[in-house]
Amino acid sequence: MVTAATREVFERYHACWEARDPDRIAELHTPDSVFHLHSGQDPVRGRAAIREAAAGMFSLVPDLAFEFVSLRTGEDFWVVQWKLTGTAVSGATVDVALADFVLVENGAVKEKHSYVDGVAMQAALTPPEAAEARTH
Repeated sequence: MVTAATREVFERYHACWEARDPDRIAELHTPDSVFHLHSGQDPVRGRAAIREAAAGMFSLVPDLAFEFVSLRTGEDFWVVQWKLTGTAVSGATVDVALADFVLVENGAVKEKHSYVDGVAMQAALTPPEAAEARTH
């Protein structure tokens, strides 16, 4: 069942990511929310840690952009597929598939699980000289 309320939270939340605004992102989470980037990182809990995690992503890829692929929403969740693009601070091009599973509670994000191609993301975030050193 697609609900207007869940879709509205999705739209507001996505706008915060598009604006690269860690403060607004964190505000749309519940106080005890969990954000977990499933690519080797531990989950972070609470608005302050979520704000820090989002800010960290934007510092690694300052022009991070989200190309919409698909969205499924229900009464208290959404699942969305994206293609992430941008230029990492290493100078490498970011072109990575991402899927988000988000649980919503009382109009806010309760849990956000992001599944990304970790190998492709790591390659994009590794400075060229570090990547070259590993091959020699």
